[in-house]
Amino acid sequence: MLSVIIITKNEAINIVDCVKSARFAHEILVLDSGSQDNTVELALKAGAKVIQTDWPGFGPQKNRAIKWSRGDWIYSLDADERISVELAHEILGAINENKFHVFDVPRKSFFINRFIKYSGWWPDRTRRLFKRGFAKFTSHQVHENLSSHFPVGHLKAHMIHYSYRSLESVLKKINRYSSGSARDLKNKKDGSLLKAITHGLWAFIRTYFIKLGFLDGREGFILAVMNGESSYYKYLKLYYLKSSRRFKWQ
Repeated sequence: MLSVIIITKNEAINIVDCVKSARFAHEILVLDSGSQDNTVELALKAGAKVIQTDWPGFGPQKNRAIKWSRGDWIYSLDADERISVELAHEILGAINENKFHVFDVPRKSFFINRFIKYSGWWPDRTRRLFKRGFAKFTSHQVHENLSSHFPVGHLKAHMIHYSYRSLESVLKKINRYSSGSARDLKNKKDGSLLKAITHGLWAFIRTYFIKLGFLDGREGFILAVMNGESSYYKYLKLYYLKSSRRFKWQ
């Protein structure tokens, strides 16, 4: 039995197409953390089971979804992602073959108005399919990953990721993700203005030049700037967080 788990908050724009792409699974479980739009109603109408809960962070929430799902196999899907028809067939085949207990999948990501081919975003392999008991998510507030000590198989068909549909979403995620990353680093690293500047510059250089972001045209440059800003604000927020200075978190 395969369960697809999805965590949501205010994902009305995404949830219907997301759930539809997972209808090949035996169970689609949505954990919603206080949506103020009609995400819950749309998810139920599309055929998902919905549990409403609080928000402990990305990693802990996905581990909750694992615990509350019923499948022997689990696929973790974000609301802004879609499982292609080809990937759905490959997932079912991998489960039947049972050669590996954990699989990663390539992810094709959309940024503002185009799919990104470079900038470190392709093939962007990420672990998503696993047999119960063989993997779990890290406890990170953001940028959580599926951790496992077992060999990882590689699926070939790609998942589609509508990560940033507009400049507004870029700005919102820079703020939210940099805040979450600062909290994750609080007990591990120190922040400073110098670190914020150097890490921000390095993130831009790595994305635009080393990862060939310039080949993605205008969006490649915007993406490199976004990565630089996110890293800059992460270390700046970490500085204020650890120095107990007054700071407004969002």
